[in-house]
Amino acid sequence: MEGEISSFIKVWLSVLTSLCFCYAIGKMVPKGTKRLIFLLPVVSLFLFLPLKLSSPHLGGVTAFFVAWLGTFKLLLFAFDKGPLTAHTSLPLFVAVACLPIKIQHNQPPKSQLNGQIKENPSSKSHQNGHEKESSSPRKSKEGPVNYAIKGILLAMIVRVYDYSEYMHPKIIMLLYSMHIYFLLEIILAILAAMVRSFSGLELEPQFNEPYLSTSLQDFWGKRWNLMVSSILRPTVYEPTLRFSSTLIGRKWAPIPSVFSTFAVSAIMHELMFYYLGRMTPSGEVTWFFLIHGFCLTAEIAFKKALNGKCQLPWLVTGPLTVVFVLGTGLWLFIPQFTRCKVDVRAFEEYAEVGALLKNASEKVLRLLSAN
Repeated sequence: MEGEISSFIKVWLSVLTSLCFCYAIGKMVPKGTKRLIFLLPVVSLFLFLPLKLSSPHLGGVTAFFVAWLGTFKLLLFAFDKGPLTAHTSLPLFVAVACLPIKIQHNQPPKSQLNGQIKENPSSKSHQNGHEKESSSPRKSKEGPVNYAIKGILLAMIVRVYDYSEYMHPKIIMLLYSMHIYFLLEIILAILAAMVRSFSGLELEPQFNEPYLSTSLQDFWGKRWNLMVSSILRPTVYEPTLRFSSTLIGRKWAPIPSVFSTFAVSAIMHELMFYYLGRMTPSGEVTWFFLIHGFCLTAEIAFKKALNGKCQLPWLVTGPLTVVFVLGTGLWLFIPQFTRCKVDVRAFEEYAEVGALLKNASEKVLRLLSAN
């Protein structure tokens, strides 16, 4: 574990140094192909660095923040687009580049927002299944009590694993999916609180009560993986939307744009699993996103054809959405964690951390008793 932590520190020092270089390039080199040429070596380095880590926790977080979010932000920055162009100071540039951070801005008056919505009613769009109703991501309404409950549930799930030999494999997969969701929520909430207390910055929300989704469009657009939504929107969805609009018109252009974004998301998820397990992709993750992309485009087309004339109640659409997402996830997505042995290595890390904490507490108690 100590060697992994040392590698983790070296990797992130490389990331920070590279981002300082990118900041300087942004000041000296004009936007466009020339700046892209200067940034491509850093993009390549960011794709390589997660291979230096084997920990599912340290390596997984680094792969997601650096190899996915970081590289996409740099590609946008090459053309003076994306979140990095708004920050002129080096600390903010580095923070926004390597972390899922958004800067809090004063919201415009409600009347102004209403005016914008009226002037541009067609601005609703969707990317990676992520529906976009405004330029800023929706904030999660969850408070400390919700996070405390999820923390208790996570602890209960970890204890239940002791009896996994008596459980059906599908039940274990379901527990894994809940484990991943609760763990990500809690980690990002703690990280958001720390960043906010030290700098006033706010981390982008990752989830917004996905179990309350009313449709696939609602699930992918407003409730799940919102950090990915915010970066796939300008890099994949919007360029595809502009191109599709010239071919099939603005009304139907979101359909190929959504599917294209799901395809890119599938490729990046396959890459994330490769970082976690160093195993050749099986294609199941790709099929998961292609199936959801196809079903979501069908849902959007169906809604456009009906034009709001027929809407099913939440009591029908809600459970259907959750069952479909869970069913396809347990079939194609969650098994990849066991295939890559992420679960086994994660439990080994938990045991190591627990042993270190136990030894540290015993030393503290011995010092206190000696005094």
